[in-house]
Amino acid sequence: MKRDVRILLLGEAQVGKTSLILSLVGEEFPEEVPPRAEEITIPADVTPEKVPTHIVDYSETEQTEEELQDELHKADVVCVVYDVSEEATIEKVRESDPMVKEEDPLLLSQIRTKWIPLVNRRTDRDPRVPIILVGNKSDLRPGGSMEAVLPIMSQFPEIETCVECSAKNLRNISELFYYAQKAVLHPTAPLYDPTAKQLRPECAQALTRIFRLSDQDLDEVLSDQELNSFQKYCFGHPLAPQALEDVKTVVGKNVAGGVRDGQLTLDGFLFLNTLFIQRGRHETTWAILRRFGYGDALKLTEDYLYPPLPVPQGCTTELNHFGYQFLQRVFEKHDQDHDGALSPSELQNLFCVFPEAPWGPELPCTVCTVAGGQLPLHGFLCQWTLLTYLDVRRCLGHLGYLGYPIFSEQDSQTSAITVTREKRLDQEKGQTRRHVLLCEVVGAPGVGKSAFLQAFLGRSLGSQELPVEPSAYAINTVHISGQEKYLILQEVGTDSLWDSTSEATCDVACLLYDRSDYESFEFCTRVYKQRYLDAQTPCLFVFSKADLPESVVTPSSSAAEFCRRHRLPAPTPFSCTNLTTPNVAVFSRLATMATFPHLVQSELHNTSWLRLLLRATGAALAAILSFSLYRVLVRSR
Repeated sequence: MKRDVRILLLGEAQVGKTSLILSLVGEEFPEEVPPRAEEITIPADVTPEKVPTHIVDYSETEQTEEELQDELHKADVVCVVYDVSEEATIEKVRESDPMVKEEDPLLLSQIRTKWIPLVNRRTDRDPRVPIILVGNKSDLRPGGSMEAVLPIMSQFPEIETCVECSAKNLRNISELFYYAQKAVLHPTAPLYDPTAKQLRPECAQALTRIFRLSDQDLDEVLSDQELNSFQKYCFGHPLAPQALEDVKTVVGKNVAGGVRDGQLTLDGFLFLNTLFIQRGRHETTWAILRRFGYGDALKLTEDYLYPPLPVPQGCTTELNHFGYQFLQRVFEKHDQDHDGALSPSELQNLFCVFPEAPWGPELPCTVCTVAGGQLPLHGFLCQWTLLTYLDVRRCLGHLGYLGYPIFSEQDSQTSAITVTREKRLDQEKGQTRRHVLLCEVVGAPGVGKSAFLQAFLGRSLGSQELPVEPSAYAINTVHISGQEKYLILQEVGTDSLWDSTSEATCDVACLLYDRSDYESFEFCTRVYKQRYLDAQTPCLFVFSKADLPESVVTPSSSAAEFCRRHRLPAPTPFSCTNLTTPNVAVFSRLATMATFPHLVQSELHNTSWLRLLLRATGAALAAILSFSLYRVLVRSR
């Protein structure tokens, strides 16, 4: 909604434009009227809509054509003033635009009035600037002029309304400027097509989304309870029982199928808003739209979809209990058959409040699914966890489309997100508080990285349900020291590995090599030295295809020797060939290393000290035994 309103008054000389402004400000009719009033600014606290309002006068004798054009470009609404007691001023409204040349008969046939075409030609906007017709000096003509003005209002849909007033008697002066404010803050043009006498498509689409969000049980009607929840959210209080029945009675009489079994249908809901607009109460429809996050263009605003959420460098974003509780309610709402999983049709129903499907065909390859590719609650929450970690802005937008602030009674979607502390602090403390951990999976082409990711989701190479749509991510939960953690596996592309500008921001790295291919191991060693060594990232070498024979290598260059020299854990075997359920111990180990990064080195140090101690003890025992044997030999001689 606009933060201020600029009103421009146009009309013939002596119709009372200046008197209207001075009567509003001074609350009395001025005895002396200047040729033109200076610009007036009315503070927000004294206006009905609580926005600052600028009122600008225009005088043909005092201002140039260039000044008029400039004012028209800046105006939010134009009040065309005429004298109700002078037929000539009304007729003047119908005369030709003086800027139009007589030798242009086609243009003359299209432009039949003076001031309205002048406004339309100078503003060049779509929708056009709203216009208020103002009949001044109503004290001089008791009968009014509405009959003469109605044809003009019918011809030009940009005319919001017509107000008859009297600057001398102060009649309808405040109402005039209220309607002008209302025409800017609650315009009719974006909502309603007066020619077709129906809602514009953008308005109908927005109201349809609002209806579907409010339909909590997805039965395609709004019950009395749902209507009252909607009414309370939009306007602060529920409808009285009799008022509720009156609404349904009006809808039932005017729309076939508008009420079903005593409940309001979508057609009935749209009719109600059409009725509000037709009766001049379009501020009611705007109140509904804006409460649900829509702006003047009937699109969800940036402020609603993407509230500010600062994320310092080194920090990550996670869903908190508010977010998970809301998403679980969304899941349960759309799980219509209560089988614990969302079918493709149920997912499509969930996505109907989005402008486009938020997830692509790679979803079954990213999270765990059940028979038939259906999405269980666990997989549903995993997907949202992944989105929050990778792209928190997009997550905020998706939560906005689902109506999180509305149904969670929170100010914005940011209350569903937790920003973690810096990774540096986790390293200093020796333990991470994060519930979502990222593991980069690195390896040469052909070592089985994709199979490794799918194994994390419980799929082996022999699985008949292995998805064919590739995904660079897989997410699942693991249990570490009695706590549930989300572990994200990211398959890192070869190109980004050698990019000097690409830094490792993961919590742990998995360097995957083929046990039967020594070159794949050398590939991992080069990546380790360039990408992870200086960053002190916990790393685990994993050899895939453990069921195959090991490549022949010299002891000094073996994987075990490399890990020992660099104080890394010993290589871990992994295979998912011909297994109904792949071994998942390696994933728990990766998550443990990410959660307790200091233990990786301390275990190695402890092992080294133990080896030294054992060696020293063995040497001492050998020396003692040798000395004892020597004494026995001496005595025997």
